[in-house]
Amino acid sequence: MLTYITRRLLQLPIILFGVTLLIFAMLMLLTPYERLGLYVPDRPERGDIEGIIDHYGLNDPIPVQYARWLLGDDYLGTKEVPEQEMRSRGVLRGDLGFSFRGHQPVASALMQYLPATLELTLWSAFPVLGIGIQLGVWSAVNHDKLQDHVLRVFSIIGWSFPTYVFGLLVLMIFYAKWDIFPAGRISEVFKRIIEDPLLYTQYTGMYSVDSLLNGRLDVFIDAIRHLVLPVITLSYLWWAQILRVTRSSMLEALRQDYVTTARAKGLPERVVINKHVKRNALIPVATIGGLVIIGLMSGVVITETVFNIRGLGYFFADSALNLDVISVLGFTLFYAVLVVVGNLAADILYAFLDPRVRYT
Repeated sequence: MLTYITRRLLQLPIILFGVTLLIFAMLMLLTPYERLGLYVPDRPERGDIEGIIDHYGLNDPIPVQYARWLLGDDYLGTKEVPEQEMRSRGVLRGDLGFSFRGHQPVASALMQYLPATLELTLWSAFPVLGIGIQLGVWSAVNHDKLQDHVLRVFSIIGWSFPTYVFGLLVLMIFYAKWDIFPAGRISEVFKRIIEDPLLYTQYTGMYSVDSLLNGRLDVFIDAIRHLVLPVITLSYLWWAQILRVTRSSMLEALRQDYVTTARAKGLPERVVINKHVKRNALIPVATIGGLVIIGLMSGVVITETVFNIRGLGYFFADSALNLDVISVLGFTLFYAVLVVVGNLAADILYAFLDPRVRYT
């Protein structure tokens, strides 16, 4: 197992190089004039345009620009960047560059927006996986009965429902009409408390966690109220996939000979389902579950946009819309690491669930 994990981790630099090179090449299909808007918010003169393009090296060959991103601004005799805080020492030396949209280093921007996404992930993971799996088990156990048909319709609707439509629908009902669950992350009155270092200490940046650490139950309740609608949106749309996979896996496991043998021994149906069927049926679900967590951790762009949650998805969407190449590449690196580590964790979990699987 250790050899397998080491081999997979050694593949990580190769994967990161390939992914970032592909994204960089795609972004370079845009002309220097199209990427110029990131550096000049107003309409500059023609001479200024050429000077800015030359200053930031936007017209340099693609290999030179990629090498600059990897090795730093001082590589290959790159023109000096006067703004000291915008200098980059290169990704290979741990510097992801400067985010013009975030007005700070990319690494700092990722750390700033990560807590909101991490908080949403933590509160969404249990209902997405726990309830989704249970619904799939219930559907399979009641195969071709009324419960099964209802859940299948439920999953089909969820699978085909656009995220932004469902998000706007629950926002319109529960916020605009009934004013029960608001959008955003926290109410203004509590935001002022959070930003006051004399009243509140931010340990993790996750409001629901920090509020408990500070002993502020009022802040915790408000933070949870703001999380209800995005969690419901993510849960319902992911339940559809988890339910379908779990149901199919359960139905296949129920047809196996060992299930027939267990029933012939007189074991209660509850024991047969939970001890013999469910454990084997969860093997393919483990892989899907890993992908779900990766998707949540990378920032769910539409959900964060609809509910005005400034997480990683919001940061990536804003950077991409404004052609902030350096920020997009930084997010791509972060996401690629998540995918590799998440898939590795799913493979390890797969081996624990199925004793027949051995990695060498």
